[in-house]
Amino acid sequence: MIKRQAATLTIDGRPVAIDGEKNLLELVRKVGIDLPTFCYHSDLSVYGACRLCLVDVDGRGILGACSTPPEPGLVVRTNTQELREIRKIAVELLLANHDRECTSCVRSGSCQLQDIARRLGITTIRYRSIHQPKPVDASSPSLIRDPNKCVLCGDCVRFCDEIQSVGAIDFAHRGHDAAVLPAFGRDLGAGECVNCGQCASVCPTGALAPASEIEAVWQAIYDPGTVVVAQIAPAVRVAIGEQFGSEYGLNTTGQVVAAMKRMGFDIVYDTSFTADLTVVEEANEFIARKSNGERLPLFTSCCPGWVKFAEQYFPQLLGNLSSCRSPQQMMGSMVKHTLPAQLGRERKDIVMVSIMPCTAKKFEARRPEFRTAGIPDVDYVLTTQELARMIEESGLSLNKLNPASFDMPMGFKTGAGVIFGNSGGVTEAVLRYAVGKLTGQNPVDPECEEIRGEDSLRVIRTEVGGIELKLAIVHGLGKARETMQRILAGTLLVDLVEVMACPGGCIGGAGQPVGRDIAQRRRARAEALYNTDRLLDLHCSQENHFVTECYQKFLGEPASRESHRLLHTHYHHRRRAGAEDHALARAKESGEGPLIVRVCAGTGCFLRNSQAIIQGLMKHVEANDLDDRVQVQASFCFERCGEGPNVAVGETIISQATLDTVVQAIHAELAQVSSPSVEAGAR
Repeated sequence: MIKRQAATLTIDGRPVAIDGEKNLLELVRKVGIDLPTFCYHSDLSVYGACRLCLVDVDGRGILGACSTPPEPGLVVRTNTQELREIRKIAVELLLANHDRECTSCVRSGSCQLQDIARRLGITTIRYRSIHQPKPVDASSPSLIRDPNKCVLCGDCVRFCDEIQSVGAIDFAHRGHDAAVLPAFGRDLGAGECVNCGQCASVCPTGALAPASEIEAVWQAIYDPGTVVVAQIAPAVRVAIGEQFGSEYGLNTTGQVVAAMKRMGFDIVYDTSFTADLTVVEEANEFIARKSNGERLPLFTSCCPGWVKFAEQYFPQLLGNLSSCRSPQQMMGSMVKHTLPAQLGRERKDIVMVSIMPCTAKKFEARRPEFRTAGIPDVDYVLTTQELARMIEESGLSLNKLNPASFDMPMGFKTGAGVIFGNSGGVTEAVLRYAVGKLTGQNPVDPECEEIRGEDSLRVIRTEVGGIELKLAIVHGLGKARETMQRILAGTLLVDLVEVMACPGGCIGGAGQPVGRDIAQRRRARAEALYNTDRLLDLHCSQENHFVTECYQKFLGEPASRESHRLLHTHYHHRRRAGAEDHALARAKESGEGPLIVRVCAGTGCFLRNSQAIIQGLMKHVEANDLDDRVQVQASFCFERCGEGPNVAVGETIISQATLDTVVQAIHAELAQVSSPSVEAGAR
């Protein structure tokens, strides 16, 4: 049998086999040539904005490698004098209008613009700067948006839209005025952002970055009147080593604890302990609902980005969310409930610091539901990146520290609590508990391979104690939206749904170390957590004897009144972009007030084409010379999300509106105002 030869092309004089690559950039990188690029990510659509990955193709000229499909016989050059000069010009133009205070930038040392400029040998900039500083947006508790550092690559816009389906930011204006902004130029914290931070994880510069709480934590450590307690999430310990040059996925738990003790943290606990506590509460909630056949499916509630997403877009399903707090918030609640009496201190003297892989945890810690007597259960949240910077500031070398142990009792965990960091980990941990609860015997082999994987939606069937269960595991909010819609339509019937906002789960959180090889990093981190589970003696949350002791001393039993007070919460529908209306077509000054027409521009109505109604109305107002009588406004949420698009003409709300029905309503209102009333005629 004759073996068919693979199709090839030539790159810099070397033959290269084509093996399913989507574009020339993938082939170029396959042979070890690192073409510079800002805007290419394999998970996102091809955008071709930065014009850095240019190649010279014989007979075709200079093309973008990211947007050119491979063809047999092509002859490609990646490093000619002309290509190098074009790249240098492009980067110099960016630098000419860039905030170049690099030494104080949060991305200094990991900035792609900085790296590419160095690689291209740019030491002087030939173009005069016309940059006008713009205000920095610090309105979000999770993210800082600095437009002065934006290179308009569009990575953040595409990720927010294509992967997360939120669309909290987009391009605005044209030419020199082009910018990436939240809707209507509002602050990021006032829009539909769910704080997942994935925009920051793909940003090549410091235009979007996690909001830092480092200084506040240092001040707490330096204050002799406070007891500073820390908790470390499982995903942090298998990623932080990357910041110090370690291999991907190396578990540095002991070294991280040692570093934090050296830095001045008084007590260091493991969030995996309260992950075990979450399993006990959530599994009992699930078993009760399944037994009673009510309010299914049950959705997990550990991910604050997902919770806010549900509050904004799926309020009709909020009753299906588990009422359990996340492990972070359970830890904060238990620490501030138990430590004051044990240490002879007041609640206000205890400062709780979380070390998380996630930017949304910063938002979660500030939710009013998680305050007791005005004092937050969790005071500060540091990302993995922030903790690494604090370790560096302390002059400590993480890799050279002798390991130290977590403090007890809330430093003890089982493998079920550790795997929470992976997509599917919560479901697997709940299933391990359910097996023990319903059969009276913990699983001999606790690993559930069918739950694990990288697919953004995984649906499995299993049987526990004679009860058939159907489980769904979702990561990425775009896939979550699709899944929720299928559940509401009745085309997907499941009992339990685990949702994580970030790809891969917490291991892929936006607070983790960043890099272009993120998929490889996520795989290594996930495997490290599973290996940690395998090395522990206990694998089921019900085997954590300190959790059992916690119930005996403080909580009573799972689902008791006291456990609900300390470990559970509630959710509410959020008006997604606030109550403000934004005038689009403003009526001229006249003797009487204009007719106000408000068109909902929230996501539900936007997806049902409210934008076309806005555009049509503005044209109609102008064409019919109504600009002195009608004012068109973009509004947000009439609380009729399932009936959109929604438009208010005066005081009348029109649901499932079309341009024609709105225009008819406008003219009817105007005719009524123009016609003298019967009463006026009588006078």
